[in-house]
Amino acid sequence: KLSQKSRAILCKKIKEVADIGIGWASIKEIDEFNILEATMLAMQRAVTSLSQEIAADPDYILIDGNKAPKLNFPSKTIVRGDEKSISIAAASIVAKSERDAFMASLSILYPGYGWEKNFGYGTQQHLTAIEQHGITSHHRRSFKPISKYL
Repeated sequence: KLSQKSRAILCKKIKEVADIGIGWASIKEIDEFNILEATMLAMQRAVTSLSQEIAADPDYILIDGNKAPKLNFPSKTIVRGDEKSISIAAASIVAKSERDAFMASLSILYPGYGWEKNFGYGTQQHLTAIEQHGITSHHRRSFKPISKYL
């Protein structure tokens, strides 16, 4: 476990030396498909982004977890890969840093939810803010605590 500050420092260093592909799934996609399938979609998009970044196809893809998205490249899943592979650990640091930065930027548009601190996770502070301010278009409707506000 890294602190947010340590993760941000490492993310910057990783970006200086590594080619990066970022992939996102929308709230709508998460709600429509489920979190796992949306994650697979985001991984596919990250690989596509990386291919465009390096103007070539990756030779081999390492994936954290036990399920791989459909890819046109050789790949291997590694359960707890961020503990076993420096490449996966680096990708995990960048992914979390990018998501945290996105949530912090949303906190400016939606003050009161504490997204700059809870980053959208289901903390008590966040749940209390939902009680006070309601849900936004950035809340997943498929997330159980949100469904009671629909």
